Amino acid sequence: MPEDGSRLHVEAKKIPELVPPAVLFPYNKMGKSASGIACDTSDGKFGPFAGQLFVADQSHSTLMRVDLEKVDGLYQGAAFPFRRGFASGNVGVEMSPRGSIFVGGTNRGWGSVGRRPFAVERLDWTGKTPFEIQHMRLTSDGFELTFTEPVDVDSARDLESYKMTTYTYEYREQYGSPEVDHTTPTIQSASVSDDGMTVRIVVDGLQLGHVHELHADGLRSKSDVPLLHKEAYYTLNRFK
Repeated sequence: MPEDGSRLHVEAKKIPELVPPAVLFPYNKMGKSASGIACDTSDGKFGPFAGQLFVADQSHSTLMRVDLEKVDGLYQGAAFPFRRGFASGNVGVEMSPRGSIFVGGTNRGWGSVGRRPFAVERLDWTGKTPFEIQHMRLTSDGFELTFTEPVDVDSARDLESYKMTTYTYEYREQYGSPEVDHTTPTIQSASVSDDGMTVRIVVDGLQLGHVHELHADGLRSKSDVPLLHKEAYYTLNRFK
């Protein structure tokens, strides 16, 4: 039996059948009530996120984005904010063949940021590509960040452009858990690919079983645009 008050990654080592979640959505930072999931099967009709997942949150009336990879047989990856301002509490999500996302919402029985009692809304890509972190992938010594547009080399190489913290949660009988076991890894270097689309950051202090919360507030695109969403939350279940 799992030990109450332990950590999920610790108990998973003891119990092979206990599979950790591919991603954790930090409470209140990303949402409070994750709900419907849709995979981007549009082959580019919905922008530069083909194959990624879009996850609704009922309480925050938002849509979150998830980029997964498989490491040592387990899925893990990064969660990003995507869109907010929906009219009701998002529950159901569906990707249409034409590349639209339909979101159905209600706040009946629960509160939500969107105040309408119910709503069905359609989200389309305008054709304009936002400056975003497209992928956040683990490396043996840090992370590789791929962007939707080329980065400004100076800001991308500047270590002050990035901040990272890590934390995990208690695996316990009680409902929920606060963030625990906080650490502050050191970002030692940042190198930019020749095409400017990828930045590799070397990180001292990666933590197994932790959410790695990255803020890239200082980063700008080659066209001098800041990131639309500056935060990423990578759940590390296995090292490379």
